[in-house]
Amino acid sequence: MHPLAIQRMMGLLLMVFSFTMVPPMIVALIYRDESISAFAETFALTLAAGGLLWLPVRRRRQDLRLRDGFVVVVLFWTVLGLVGAVPFLLADTLVMTAVDAAFESISGLTTTGATVINGIDNLPPAILYYRQQLQWLGGMGIIVLAVAIMPMLGIGGMQLYRAETPGPLKDTKLAPRIAESAKALWYIYLALTAACAAAYWFAGMDLFDAVGHAFSTVAIGGFSTHDASMGYYNQLPMVEVVAIVFMLLAGVNFALHFIAWRGRTLRGYFQDSEFKTYLAVLLTVAAATVTYLWSQEVFETPQRTLLHGIFQTVSIGTTTGFTTHEYHNWPGFLPVLLLFASFIGGCAGSTGGGIKVIRFLLLLKQGRREILRVIHPNAVIPIKVGRRPVPNNIIDAVWGFFAAYVAVFSLIMLLLMLDGMDQVTAFSAVAACMNNLGPGLGEVGAHYADISDFAKVVLSVAMLLGRLEIFTLLVLVTPAFWRH
Repeated sequence: MHPLAIQRMMGLLLMVFSFTMVPPMIVALIYRDESISAFAETFALTLAAGGLLWLPVRRRRQDLRLRDGFVVVVLFWTVLGLVGAVPFLLADTLVMTAVDAAFESISGLTTTGATVINGIDNLPPAILYYRQQLQWLGGMGIIVLAVAIMPMLGIGGMQLYRAETPGPLKDTKLAPRIAESAKALWYIYLALTAACAAAYWFAGMDLFDAVGHAFSTVAIGGFSTHDASMGYYNQLPMVEVVAIVFMLLAGVNFALHFIAWRGRTLRGYFQDSEFKTYLAVLLTVAAATVTYLWSQEVFETPQRTLLHGIFQTVSIGTTTGFTTHEYHNWPGFLPVLLLFASFIGGCAGSTGGGIKVIRFLLLLKQGRREILRVIHPNAVIPIKVGRRPVPNNIIDAVWGFFAAYVAVFSLIMLLLMLDGMDQVTAFSAVAACMNNLGPGLGEVGAHYADISDFAKVVLSVAMLLGRLEIFTLLVLVTPAFWRH
């Protein structure tokens, strides 16, 4: 462990993050928004804190080991969540407790989209923009950005990249150098964001909403500038169509986008087993949702039934969390079916949450292999993805992740029920936060403002666990990690 190198890295990252307060300040100037002072003060405080950490150890240039990378990632996401809460506390137009502000900030940065704010339509433009920007920064990961734009840090970036990148295959790189890989991810991310904003604008949104919703769509975040979320645009069906397209794209492994861009071909998508499974799951759930909505006559026309059904399936299935209708009040099994789809989530290497499609696929293949082994005990049955055998250590890691996920999920759910929450609300709240989804069922179907401070703290931890894929956080509480 290199504590001075970790301190230096934390200082630099905090100073970089302080400059993310500049865009909301510009928005405040444009709209003559008095909340500019909240962002100016946060900028100064964050820059000063980062400088105080960095200056004493600025000449300490040491390579980070893997353990150091885990510590930096967990520390930074925790600190970042707290620092991101400061503008909410300082803004005169908001009355929020420290717990509520931290919950909102962590929800944004982890791209969860759970909110404790009522009356979003009445918020100042700078605050509205800031909430959307938090999700956009968290979507690809602020640390990947830092590694991409600051190669002069003099540290080994691969350690941070492994700890930050979602999915079981963490050593896959798009380019030979880690900084080039991170840059490739961000170029794709920026291109998708720009294209999404332009598409929303042409579909009928004003420019402010188009940019804000593009941020949360490509980040698979779910924050909106309106209380009704995407339901605010129910009279503009093309807005929902644009959202469906870009949520689907953002839920795909960004390595596939890179391969398609570099090779100028779409062949890679349809040769990828995870992508095909991703589409199959969403199509199956969408078909069931649309059919049941139509049979129950929830909407008046087949067009609205089709659009609402597909939109909510893609939104919940990719863990975006946008809503066009109160899906938690839909009849029968539909709310639970959609919530279960969020457990699968997006593809590895995407901005989506959940267990990830590749893990789901490997679990299915492993289950099938165990059934065949009962019939043929001596058979050697390899698990293959894309005609390539998957190493046993990957299979073991997937089962380990699944076991840890179930254990942590159960513990957090019991804590919420101990606090007095009913079973449906507790289950859905944990699922929505650990899967980085946002809207749940029961009392948390619309917002999280009415739950206790204890529940908000517990669910904030659940969001971080989901964003860092459990092991990154849990490894820090194991005695073996701290042994020399």
